[in-house]
Amino acid sequence: MRLLPLTAVIALVVLPGSAAAAAGSAPAGASGFTITDPRIKESSGLAASRIHPGVYWTHNDSDDGPYVYAVDSATGKTVARVTLTGIGTPRDVEAISLGPDGQLYVGDIGDNLNGTWDHVWIYRFPEPKQLADVTVKAEQFTVRYADGARNAEALMVHPVTGRVYIASKSEDKGGLYEGPDKLSASGTNVFRRVADLPWVTDGAFSPDGGRLTLRGYFFAKTYPWKDGKPEGEGERVDAPWQGQAESVTYSADGSTLLFGSEGESSRVVAVPVKPAAGGSASPAPGKPGGTPAPGAPGPAGEQGGGGFTKGAAVLAVGTALVLGAKRLLRRRPRD
Repeated sequence: MRLLPLTAVIALVVLPGSAAAAAGSAPAGASGFTITDPRIKESSGLAASRIHPGVYWTHNDSDDGPYVYAVDSATGKTVARVTLTGIGTPRDVEAISLGPDGQLYVGDIGDNLNGTWDHVWIYRFPEPKQLADVTVKAEQFTVRYADGARNAEALMVHPVTGRVYIASKSEDKGGLYEGPDKLSASGTNVFRRVADLPWVTDGAFSPDGGRLTLRGYFFAKTYPWKDGKPEGEGERVDAPWQGQAESVTYSADGSTLLFGSEGESSRVVAVPVKPAAGGSASPAPGKPGGTPAPGAPGPAGEQGGGGFTKGAAVLAVGTALVLGAKRLLRRRPRD
């Protein structure tokens, strides 16, 4: 989605003086990075590598091709580009997630006209063991929703069960959709609604699978994950204000959340994970962790994401501008 010029204006209207600082710098004690590759203009998803420390996988939103990029957070430079074969032409790639099987799942799940396509796709391929430009053959999975076609931007693979979830994006009420126990490359994979959600642009499970963090344009929350769905109202996260808030992932050790956005030389902002209520700061992968207190308020004066507390009137103005822009700039469906 190319909304950056307008969302830059929104940032000035909604958070004068503070938006640029929040988007351009990480909180004290955390580190982020800037994506420097000029080919990555619409970074729309993030996934932390498990075998290459400090490396994050990303991709463009659309109009790029079957490419996935590995970016080194130490330098912001691309250290590998993976070209996918064995799939059709990507339409609207919106998300990426790493499963417990060591494979990357790429969600070609966008549909800006909310029902133009009666099916979407997921692509899957093993995370490369060596960082270099490479061509790989990916599996392609056809996805339909049990209650009809819809737009979506968030795909999350649970790090313990390996089950795939998609969060739809709706102006009224979005939903969390659960895929089958195992994806089938030969048939249609029906995803069924298991929970209601706010407007979501991306999501990520904590490495131990005990939490689900979701982000939208004006919020970010972490939910305890219980019995295959998010529990309670969630705990607000001190996410940064970003003009086109598109992505979120946990660092490989679970200690940090990283928030990304679209645009050339886009900034990925690191936010330390808060200690769970009554628990430790951040459980290591594979260890049980505490769960956040449902509805726990954020500190006063938060800026951006879940800490967006400039008042209902300001939020309404920003929301109206974003939604108006999306209606005007929705792309026509491609063949």
